[in-house]
Amino acid sequence: MKHTAAVITVSDKGYRGEREDTSGPALCKIAEEYGLEVVHTAVVPDEAEEIRKELVSCADEKKISLVLTTGGTGFSPRDVTPEATKAVLEREAPGIPEAMRAASMAITPRGCLSRGVAGIRGGTLIVNLPGSEKAARENILSVMEGLLHGLDILASAGSADCAQEVKR
Repeated sequence: MKHTAAVITVSDKGYRGEREDTSGPALCKIAEEYGLEVVHTAVVPDEAEEIRKELVSCADEKKISLVLTTGGTGFSPRDVTPEATKAVLEREAPGIPEAMRAASMAITPRGCLSRGVAGIRGGTLIVNLPGSEKAARENILSVMEGLLHGLDILASAGSADCAQEVKR
């Protein structure tokens, strides 16, 4: 089953052109390597309303299967990506960020500091990832196989052969 993806970088400096975005392109490459068609990318500032508008557009208007955000998941006062994401989700998927944090903790004790969330809006799965390229790569790779199965379930009529081993 073919799925589409969007990558949204949340960064004040990236939005203003003061810092090169490396995590967004890295996530695009990984998505494509896993067979997803990246149909939309964006860089938005660390502003809750801007993040919400971009997520809603991707889910409701563009009908994108998977939306990955990178950035804004830490402890800085401007890090509001999880709150903006929760505001647009219909159903949370807590196992995804739990798995990513567990994988991160095996690499660094700071992995527990990520506040990223994941969930569903309509037929779209939204996943928050850290802003550093290294952490974003490590996190998405730790859950990508599961995400692909989740996308198949979202796109199906309620079943995606959950008991069958997925072969890609």
